[in-house]
Amino acid sequence: MEWVWIPITCAAAFFQMLRTAVQKQLKGVLSTNGAAFTRFGFAVPVALLYGALLHWGWGLPWPTVPPEFVAWVTLGSVAQILATSLLLIAVTRQSFAIGTAYSKTEVVQAALVEVAVLGYAITGQSAAAMALATLGVMLTAMKDSRQPVQALVAGLADAGAWIGIAAGGLFGIAAVAFRAAALGLGDTTVAMAAAVTLIVSTSLQTLLMAAWLVWREPEQLPRIATHWRQGALAGLTGALASACWFTAFTLTVAAYVRTLGLIELLFAYAASMFWFRERVKPLELVGIGLLALGIAVLLQR
Repeated sequence: MEWVWIPITCAAAFFQMLRTAVQKQLKGVLSTNGAAFTRFGFAVPVALLYGALLHWGWGLPWPTVPPEFVAWVTLGSVAQILATSLLLIAVTRQSFAIGTAYSKTEVVQAALVEVAVLGYAITGQSAAAMALATLGVMLTAMKDSRQPVQALVAGLADAGAWIGIAAGGLFGIAAVAFRAAALGLGDTTVAMAAAVTLIVSTSLQTLLMAAWLVWREPEQLPRIATHWRQGALAGLTGALASACWFTAFTLTVAAYVRTLGLIELLFAYAASMFWFRERVKPLELVGIGLLALGIAVLLQR
């Protein structure tokens, strides 16, 4: 059953792609933070329903929650919110392509955090797979550059690159923290560990985001209520994505999960080419090829 994390991760990437598409539509009527709130606020009922279904439907007992679990979930939740904010800062700068590209180092940084904090060993083949996949995604972000590699190197002199790196690092910390939280529940099933992690994290993130909106953007609250249908769809797809992510995190190394999760980009390009009939640039094809190769190498480990 070692392979089970693979389809679960692919499902997570697919649901995340759908959530992103819904949130892009919401950004036309909500602020960035207002649209971001929908992924958490409307996900809480779905998370609670999932946990209730596992407990009362399948008879799985609620696990004992140790203090370490709360600490890890809090770290992951805050890191994810901060990472999202930094990424938004990076992409709104003039050098948005550089910031976006360097945020894709999340996979590599997650691996480093996992080795340093949790003591997991990353094989040479897996490290090569992560490097290939990361380079591929970074190249797709630099699709409009005539000299992408030189632009990436020169971009290190720009603050946007370091903001992107910081965002990627925080996303990596969040992934590792959520994995540590789920594993810290100990004597419980994989599904219930993921469900409890989902319930606690989305509830905490909802409270934090709601407090921010009340303080800084109170006008967003009635707008969110007005567009509750789209918000509910964002919450549903976001909750499904997170449930799959957390389940996969309990099954294997977070860095492996996040590397395979980059397949979301392949889903997005498939939709772009075959659904919207959009043309893909040559550099994007190179990036897609490297990403696919990296994923193939990872799955052959």
